[in-house]
Amino acid sequence: MTADAPGPVSSSADAAGAVPGAASGPPLTDAQKSLRAQMLATEHWSLLASRSTTQSEVLTRIAIFLTLVSAGLVTLGVLGNATEFRGWFGIAALGVLLLLALLGAITQIRVFNTATEDLAYVLAMNRLRGAYLDLDPGLERYFMMGTTDDGPGVDKTYYPFATRDRTQMFGSSMMVMLVVNTALSGLLVGALVYAITVSVGWSIAAGAIVAVAVFLYWMFWGYRSYVQVMRAHVPLRRAS
Repeated sequence: MTADAPGPVSSSADAAGAVPGAASGPPLTDAQKSLRAQMLATEHWSLLASRSTTQSEVLTRIAIFLTLVSAGLVTLGVLGNATEFRGWFGIAALGVLLLLALLGAITQIRVFNTATEDLAYVLAMNRLRGAYLDLDPGLERYFMMGTTDDGPGVDKTYYPFATRDRTQMFGSSMMVMLVVNTALSGLLVGALVYAITVSVGWSIAAGAIVAVAVFLYWMFWGYRSYVQVMRAHVPLRRAS
């Protein structure tokens, strides 16, 4: 014989009307709070594991790409010495640079996708911390990371000890990839222009222009991805 189980009971925050549209209900018992804490902790650990796996995967991808770039440039040096930079060296150089630029674009896309996924993980874990506070508001002073799943809460989780500034972005792995891809794009276009015009000036100018355009394009891509996530997300708890 199965005992009757209590129906769904809203959290203390729901009962207080913290979440619009939530049904009010009686206060949670200690057993119910304990069960909710266990479920929230399980979800929290699942998010941490997924975030760690994603970060590890993208760092491995970046390391592989940088290794390939190094190997490609060394290969061009060896081929140049073997051919005295004549004959089929130009075609080989264009082929190697094109391959590296293509791999760089693929890796850059993965880096931006990972950044978007990481933002989603942070928002989710901030929401769980908010749920912990619903169960026990006295825990708030012990949380160093954000407890609101909005923009200020994300900033506090990413930068708990300082105000967010541009140095965080310029020192990121994403920026390393962006600089390398920008240089590869400029080298590829410059080499292609030189092969057509045999003009050093035109090749340098074309390479520089394309490098700047590629840099701005990728920056816009990353910013747009961040904005899209924040616009699609509906916070349950906002910073006051």
